[in-house]
Amino acid sequence: MAQEHGRLSPPPWLVRGLRPQPAPIPWAAVVRASVALSAPLAVGFATGRPVYGALVSMGALTGVIGDTADAYRMRIFNIAVPQLFGAVGVTLGTLVYGRGWLAVGVLTLVALVSGMISSIGAVASVSGLLLLLNAVVGAGLPLPSPWWMAPLLLSLGGCVVLALALLGWPLRGGVPERAAVAATYRAVADLLEAAGGDIGTYDTRRQAATESLNTAYDVMLARRTRDHGRNPSLTRLLAQLNAVIPVVEAAPAAHQRGRPVPAAVPAAMRTLADAVEEARTGDPGLALPPPRTTAERAVDEAVRHAATVVHAADPDPNNVDDRLGRPAALRIRARRTARNVLFSEASWRYGLRLALCIGLAQALVSLVALDRSYWVTLTVTFVLKPDFGSVFSRAVARGLGTAAGLVVAAAVLAEVPRGWWDVPVMMVLGALIPAFSAKGYAFQTAAITPVILLLSDLINRQGTGLILTRLVDSLIGCAIALVAGYLLWPESWHTRIGDRLADAVADAARYVEMSFAADADQGMRARSRRRLYRELSAVRCEFQRALTEPPPTGTRATAWWPLVVAVERIADATTAARVRVRQGAPPPAPTEVAEVVHHLRELSDGLHSSKELYEVRADLHGDERSVLSALRQEVTAARAIASPRGG
Repeated sequence: MAQEHGRLSPPPWLVRGLRPQPAPIPWAAVVRASVALSAPLAVGFATGRPVYGALVSMGALTGVIGDTADAYRMRIFNIAVPQLFGAVGVTLGTLVYGRGWLAVGVLTLVALVSGMISSIGAVASVSGLLLLLNAVVGAGLPLPSPWWMAPLLLSLGGCVVLALALLGWPLRGGVPERAAVAATYRAVADLLEAAGGDIGTYDTRRQAATESLNTAYDVMLARRTRDHGRNPSLTRLLAQLNAVIPVVEAAPAAHQRGRPVPAAVPAAMRTLADAVEEARTGDPGLALPPPRTTAERAVDEAVRHAATVVHAADPDPNNVDDRLGRPAALRIRARRTARNVLFSEASWRYGLRLALCIGLAQALVSLVALDRSYWVTLTVTFVLKPDFGSVFSRAVARGLGTAAGLVVAAAVLAEVPRGWWDVPVMMVLGALIPAFSAKGYAFQTAAITPVILLLSDLINRQGTGLILTRLVDSLIGCAIALVAGYLLWPESWHTRIGDRLADAVADAARYVEMSFAADADQGMRARSRRRLYRELSAVRCEFQRALTEPPPTGTRATAWWPLVVAVERIADATTAARVRVRQGAPPPAPTEVAEVVHHLRELSDGLHSSKELYEVRADLHGDERSVLSALRQEVTAARAIASPRGG
């Protein structure tokens, strides 16, 4: 605990992890969760099968966890695929229910597979979670016979969520994709509005624009992998998304100018965003002031080009600059993914760590008589998900969230009579899950806990007897995850953020080299820029996650954070220099570019080899009129902020 003004206060890293995130409430998902979790209970009570209804609601709960995508095609993938893995998991768990050490061995093996496939991506991570989660439930609860009944009921619950998520597809097909592209145009408008002003505001809006671009490209790529051949609406949206890239590239040049962009420019971008969202074509009718400087001319040309693309009739698919690239065949992607998982040190490391913790938890509950002991293993499953956030912070948040959820659960189980009253209660509790999940893990846990306890009570009829047991089991699970899944693995408490940042600096060096290479075309430069900004966005997320860790990881992340911002500004300065060359400025000499690249690679190598940082005075000289003048200043600043101590 930190001491402030004579009083004890929580340490900053803990406060960061528990602070609610400023995320909007997904109202559509709130409604879907409320209906999907309560409707099966109503059907179960109406047919005299409340246990069946509770199992369907449990399946719906897992579907609600995966219901995070906006695009309808992605909703199918995000919900249906994890449900298949969940069905396999509960089948395996049911077959080893009450089998002692056989259950320990099977769950440990399932945990290994779950951990390894979690490294593939977001959908695979949720699939791995449900594979292990349902296996634990099947091995710990006496589910209805025959063996196939529980997988069928749980899968039916997931299908309910999927059906609700796809209700609007016939009327709103393509709307989420258009909304993602339009949101990018609005984020870029905000970026232009901040250009030339406060550097902190500009950095924040640049990051928002980068995240919006990442989201839009992810949505488009997800749809691209499922659409065979040329889809006119997809081609049009891809052209509109590509058209905003030159505007993003011109923004750093406008910011370097030091004067605000004319208000008509961001207003024009917001008008284009509306046109994208409403699929309007025709005369753009832009009223932009005449440009007076090189930077203004770059912004003006980029915005006018975007307006032409947005308002044009359906583009010729053969003339669209395909910056996403054509997806490889499914067979090739599957083989590549399998190879990456099987030969990845990170996937094996996490798989073994998860298997160790699950094996210990299951062995403990097999040796020690604990009521509802499967909650110990469930807690380990939820906490030990490093791709979801800090393991240490999640363990703390899990304990606090569980305690808060138990207060609600105790009131419900004590005051609400069993039967039809459970339906309206579940409507309210179910709606809280997506609303609270957007605010953070502790809030999500507080929302999920009473739902699971209410459903468990319908299956086991233990009433308030579940409350204390749930808390004890959760605390035991958190302790196992902290000791066997965190403290025993050095990479958990010796930060790896330096390596991620070093890789980003190396990418920045390649981007500088590519930007001024004589044999690089515009498409290669654009792809290099997108890779760098996406990597920087991932590094920023990694650092924000590390900030919620206790010392030394959190302390080191705080010290290194200014260097993350400095590397982002190096990327911006490189883009601005490239824009100036495109507008007619003399290109830099190869020796000048090589000097900047040398300093960046030296910084990258140092970050890989050392954990300690100290100031280095970089000796970067050159013509002040050169397009690389600002870039040299940013590289010098980065070396001065934090360079690795040799040795």
